[in-house]
Amino acid sequence: MSIRGFARTGALAPRPARVGAFVAFLAVVTPATAQDPATALEPVASVEGITEYRLDNGLRVLLFPDPSKPTTTVNVTYFVGSRHEAYGETGMAHLLEHLVFQGTPNHPNIMDELTERGALPNGTTWLDRTNYFETFPATDDNLAWALELEADRMVNSFISADDLASEFTVVRNEMEAGENRPFGILMERTLSTAYLWHNYGNSTIGARSDVENVPIGRLQAFYRKYYQPDNAMLVIAGRFEEDRALELIQETFGQVPAPVREGDMYIWPTYTVEPTQDGERSVTLRRVGDEQHVMHVYHVPPGSHEQFAAVDVLGFILGDSPSGRLYKAMVETEAAARVGAMSFQLKEASPMLLFAQVREGRSLDEAAQLVTATVDGVLTDPVTDEEVERAKAALLKNSELLFTNSERFGLRMSEWAAMGDWRLFFIHRDRLREVTTTQVQRAAMTYLKPSNRTVGLFIPTDEPDRAEIPAPPDVVALAEAYEGGEAIAMGEAFDATPANIESRTSRRDMASGFKLAMLDKQTRGEAVTAQLTLRFGTEDALRGRATDGSFAATMLMRGTESRTRQEIEDELDRLKAQVSLSGGPVVATASVSTLRSNLPEVLRLMAEVLHSPSFDASEFEILKQERLSRLESQLSDPQALAFTEYQRLTNPRPEDHPYYTPTIQEEVALTEGATLEGARTFYHEFYGAAAGTMAIVGDYDPAEIAPIIEETFGDWVSDVRYVRTGNPYQEIAAQSVEIETPDKANAFFLAGTVLNMDDGHDDYPALVLGNFMLGGGFLSSRLANRIRNEEGLSYGVSSMLQAHPIDERGQFMTFAISAPENSDRVEAAWREEVQRVLDEGFAADEVEEAKAGYTEFQKNMRARDNVLAGRLSQDLYFGRNMDREADMDARIQALTPDEINAA
Repeated sequence: MSIRGFARTGALAPRPARVGAFVAFLAVVTPATAQDPATALEPVASVEGITEYRLDNGLRVLLFPDPSKPTTTVNVTYFVGSRHEAYGETGMAHLLEHLVFQGTPNHPNIMDELTERGALPNGTTWLDRTNYFETFPATDDNLAWALELEADRMVNSFISADDLASEFTVVRNEMEAGENRPFGILMERTLSTAYLWHNYGNSTIGARSDVENVPIGRLQAFYRKYYQPDNAMLVIAGRFEEDRALELIQETFGQVPAPVREGDMYIWPTYTVEPTQDGERSVTLRRVGDEQHVMHVYHVPPGSHEQFAAVDVLGFILGDSPSGRLYKAMVETEAAARVGAMSFQLKEASPMLLFAQVREGRSLDEAAQLVTATVDGVLTDPVTDEEVERAKAALLKNSELLFTNSERFGLRMSEWAAMGDWRLFFIHRDRLREVTTTQVQRAAMTYLKPSNRTVGLFIPTDEPDRAEIPAPPDVVALAEAYEGGEAIAMGEAFDATPANIESRTSRRDMASGFKLAMLDKQTRGEAVTAQLTLRFGTEDALRGRATDGSFAATMLMRGTESRTRQEIEDELDRLKAQVSLSGGPVVATASVSTLRSNLPEVLRLMAEVLHSPSFDASEFEILKQERLSRLESQLSDPQALAFTEYQRLTNPRPEDHPYYTPTIQEEVALTEGATLEGARTFYHEFYGAAAGTMAIVGDYDPAEIAPIIEETFGDWVSDVRYVRTGNPYQEIAAQSVEIETPDKANAFFLAGTVLNMDDGHDDYPALVLGNFMLGGGFLSSRLANRIRNEEGLSYGVSSMLQAHPIDERGQFMTFAISAPENSDRVEAAWREEVQRVLDEGFAADEVEEAKAGYTEFQKNMRARDNVLAGRLSQDLYFGRNMDREADMDARIQALTPDEINAA
């Protein structure tokens, strides 16, 4: 089964450009450009459990130990982004990000090494910085390898002409993919209009002509200049021994000489200052599409400035859903389907974006006028204490929850350090705690001026009222004496092996049939995660009820009999909890993350949401508008069309079957015809806990929590007794489909087949490892090596294989994106590689490397509490425990090449 959709996708203007592949040239640093290496590693500062060191060669080092994390993350940030690019160099920082993955003399195939270690790696480029990171199971050997790899490719990467010739096609493919997103391309155009001179107005992915024509020598010089220890910061976060880490840093990065910052090697500070805007500007973009947008951009202070906390709160007050002023003025009145706001927190004067998405057929002029009226209204109708406190609670919640996750926090340090110092995270957090309503209103009066806005027409005025943007403060002086608050709880060193997970997990069944799994352990910041699944109905009872089921699940979080949607959101912010709940005609799922002290209240709030939803009529109409807007945006999206058609062809069902896949047009019609009574009736008929499962992983007391779960789910049964709706294997005839999507300059290739097996089949482990070698791994597989790395035809190519625990229906699927003119070559290469596997099989050394990489990857996934909770919850339903995972690991390790090739 193969499907191709011709689309245009790619990097958005203000969005970090993701990893690609990279190039080769500089083998060693010569004495002509470097001083003698120095290995002294001196402590600089320590804040709330994070310590900064500095090597004599200038490298900044942050150590963030977290023994509760079974993984380690190494993140290297180079302080170079699109802001540093000169004329003709746009996109160079991002292009270089790709090339640095192509290897060094000591590491000729970095992507293979990352796959073999089971790492979760990536690289990103943004306006002020570029970073490379990998998360891997926490071992001394893995840490030593990662540090040696990053130190080596800091100065010895192959930046070669051959790799550039191949890789620029991949980057161009990524660029074209972004052209398919109306919101992203409008953002790019609006920012470029808002900034006349500063490089913040340039898309990170760059101009196509620059990417295609950049001379290799210029790219090599860019690499030599910026990829040096004195322009970089290393972060190690997760589980590691600090003394050992310091030794390894000295042995690796400490041996990299500091460059001589003279002549072409001198890094000039950015001295281009965007002039004060002196009137409204506008931009109009006309392209094929199915959605309308209006956007405002305002210039605001640098992210390190003391006023930015007030700007942050102001953006929330305007753009939040459902409390924000834009939401109330536009979504609740159906003038827009979606609204929002975001402020880029950057090293220099930054942009604030406000936007609204408008359904086709609605008045874009009216929406634009409403955005302007709502923003201008803040100047005459000041922000309130209630709005400010709500915004502060939400923003501070996000900061506190981020700090409980050392992996994510270690990566976010790239952003704060790029502003001038990593401690700005804590300084900004403290500023948010202290920001006042008066300060927020002052920020609105200062920056939300018509003359500082990019969206409208130029209007001459006799007395211009302009916004003067302050310069960045002295961050060194600002951060020098900062001490921060108390360090949060560190957690325990938890071994995420199947055996240890099983030994630490307790399970219980309740009278209703509900099953609960509990794994309590000490975690960083006393974080805890829960995953819930409710199963309901019978195949006959659910016929024709898919739309009602989907709306019923989504309406649960939009109000209860005693709380509005906003009150639920406010309570979650107060409890520092993140909750998501979704579902359809067969299941509803919920995920919860919060802190130990708040878990009982969060669970009781979830019980209220599940047991007494209000099914508010106005919220239902808002939900319908949001869905219709989303669906209409997919009508010309090649990827959405391809996946929909693939599901229809590989799993054909009658239109009233719970597993029927409607076309996007059909789903629009079903959504338009949905009724509140249908959703409410579905809930009352089918919702209950008889076939439900839940797993809780993290820092909590099972003796305290179990009674709350018993109270919530112990006797909750539905009117309709649950009988599982199966999804048996159906033999599907081979066929090929092409979907034309005009004005979408990117092709999407999707191919697959269904398999007559469940995950207990004798051949399943062999197929899993075979797929890992064919299309799995981090850009290191048969398909990726051929289609992406060798021929440069696709930015993204991968494959997946899955099978169900009960239904004998498995699936193999693969996909790739490319330029339309390369789509035939992509399909031909894919067919050749699959045939080569069938004809020649896999070699013994390839199999052994794949075993190691796959095993490490599984360790990495089990180290993630949300993933682990999901697995434990699913295992409850299927009567399994972690012994099954241990058995699967053992069967993978015992595989021979002959067994894999035969399967």
